[in-house]
Amino acid sequence: MPELPEVEVTRRGIEPYVRGRRVERVDVRTPALRWPIPAQLAVTLARQQIRAVGRRGKYLLFEIDAGWFIVHLGMTGTLRVLPHAGIPAPARHDHIDWIFDEFVLRYRDPRRFGAVLWHPRTAGSIDTHPLLAGLGVEPFSPEFTGALIHQRTRGRKVSIKQALLAGDIVVGVGNIYASESLFRAGIRPTTAAGRLSSARCERLAQAVCATLAAAIERGGSTLRDFVGSDGESGYFQLDCHVYDRAGLPCRVCGTPIRHLVQGQRSTYFCAHCQR
Repeated sequence: MPELPEVEVTRRGIEPYVRGRRVERVDVRTPALRWPIPAQLAVTLARQQIRAVGRRGKYLLFEIDAGWFIVHLGMTGTLRVLPHAGIPAPARHDHIDWIFDEFVLRYRDPRRFGAVLWHPRTAGSIDTHPLLAGLGVEPFSPEFTGALIHQRTRGRKVSIKQALLAGDIVVGVGNIYASESLFRAGIRPTTAAGRLSSARCERLAQAVCATLAAAIERGGSTLRDFVGSDGESGYFQLDCHVYDRAGLPCRVCGTPIRHLVQGQRSTYFCAHCQR
């Protein structure tokens, strides 16, 4: 599933093309993804200029004068920039095209768990949208600190790995990046969130930012379907210290990496480096 690094890689790849350009028309071939696509979306967006492309958690936010259309990539979604010259005909899982003067922005989603939604400016700030209002802080924002993690985890018996995945403290730390961040911080993923000291929370905040930044630099992680807006795969999975390396030696100490299941998600860790 595309997480924050993959979505940010997509955003950075798309924005230079679409910002300041007008949508000529929108072709909606599949009227319902995870939720129904707004019936008037194509009419609303026709001839409208894209003012900016933002991101909140795993949601891409395309701003026009009248509001925002929101894109979530779900589990298998991708957004590709395709030049008009030689553009392939839409395939079975190519659900939406935003047609610009010189290129097409195409949304593909084999499992159809993604979403394309609309938030009018008359409804208020985009941050008030029901899918965004309850999200935690952005990991690269000044608000994300060890002190915040410490404050939000007091009294919580859930494991720190599950607390990171919940998204109510910080957004975008998916399964791969939670395991890798905890390794960088030297924290065992089964540790109760409420037991972490202030110092360990500070190490964890720094580790989360470092892990996500490294993943963005490597184009995200491609385990199955993800490709960026240019069709290139991500390579962060090749640099993982623990994720999907069960039984292999730790890159730091040589201890075999262990695997366990937490909340139906695979977790990987080094028993020597993570205490």
